[in-house]
Amino acid sequence: MTKVWTVYLSGEIHSDWRERIAAGVQEAGLPVELVAPITMHEDSDDCGVAVFGPEENKFWHDRKGAQLNAMRTKTLLSGSDLAVIRFGEKYKQWNAAFDAGYAAAMGIPYITLHPAEHDHALKEVDGAANGVAREPEQVVQALAYIIRGDMPK
Repeated sequence: MTKVWTVYLSGEIHSDWRERIAAGVQEAGLPVELVAPITMHEDSDDCGVAVFGPEENKFWHDRKGAQLNAMRTKTLLSGSDLAVIRFGEKYKQWNAAFDAGYAAAMGIPYITLHPAEHDHALKEVDGAANGVAREPEQVVQALAYIIRGDMPK
């Protein structure tokens, strides 16, 4: 029986990096289940008030959503074999930094994925990472090596 690896994909939601990893995993035939937070920005922001009722104060609106999303994130990340933490070019992903810290504290190995221009800002996050990738395809290569010992072609 082959182990199915659970990989949590954290971070930036404005590019196709998750889809590129999913396509690479499928193409390589890797026994991987990819899990992630809710990536529909509006749903993630408004889930708390949609479920628990409206809030006039934006702070409490956001807090309700953050708390609901945190249950998903904590559960999925805690149950993962490893994580990929993506920091994109356009926005600051404070949530991704939090997920990296949580993974490090829980002993969950992770790979960061970001452009070289973020190296200085992310030096501590990268310092605790087990790998730093620049492209989603490098993450797939890392997974192939970790799972099957396959070297890149």
